[in-house]
Amino acid sequence: MHATAGKPPVMHSLHPVQVQLLLGLLLATCAHSAQAAADASPNIVVILADDLGVGDLGIYGSPIRTRHIDDLAQDGVQLTNFYASANVCTPSRAGLLTGRYPIRSGLASGVVETDSSHGLPGSETTIAEYLQEAGYRTAIVGKWHLGHTDDHLPGQHGFDYFFGVHYSNDMRPFALYENDGVLQAEADQPTLTRRYTEAAKAFIAANDERPFFLYLAHTFPHIPLHASDEFRGRSPAGIYGDSVEELDWSVGALVDELRDRELLDNTLII
Repeated sequence: MHATAGKPPVMHSLHPVQVQLLLGLLLATCAHSAQAAADASPNIVVILADDLGVGDLGIYGSPIRTRHIDDLAQDGVQLTNFYASANVCTPSRAGLLTGRYPIRSGLASGVVETDSSHGLPGSETTIAEYLQEAGYRTAIVGKWHLGHTDDHLPGQHGFDYFFGVHYSNDMRPFALYENDGVLQAEADQPTLTRRYTEAAKAFIAANDERPFFLYLAHTFPHIPLHASDEFRGRSPAGIYGDSVEELDWSVGALVDELRDRELLDNTLII
């Protein structure tokens, strides 16, 4: 899925339903059975940045420096007319992971709040569940926001591993989890992007001999905005730009990890 050298990338318009179909087709063309999929299928990395503006990347003319993301855009395919299934966190994530309109899962209106008991129903099938059945190891690192009671957590929806937070960073309590265990009762937000990145790299390292699906759902640049000391004050676009430039560093770190493990040529990054 790369543009021909010397020619501009092909522009596409994709709905989340089509994204799931695309992933399914890629899986189907790589193998005719679950065992063949485990032996030959590409790794899949989906990176989601919460509330990132459409024009806030260098590839689209922003002064915010995003050279690693820009490199992916220039070497791959730019999806310049992408349609989300909703404009807020919970329903848009339900649409992305299931390929279905969120009204079908009862998540079309608003977001899951800290006192909510509902979430993504077990009757819905996620990309992670399909890929699990095909022999993939699956992980979500970052923000879930599809329910935080026991029957709605990532492990109930096809994810072998979870490192991250249950919902948005303007909600309280805002704990950091690894699987079902609390790592920090109140997450140290300036360190989140770096901790997500290290967890994602560790997952890749632990699964470099079998296909994997990594869903990296960054907390930022959702407000309140934070960046680590290394990135604070670096961007010409203030703290917003600092958080985006740290996300770009994260993308570069993942690409380097894949390259160092000779996995990059067999990994689809979205």
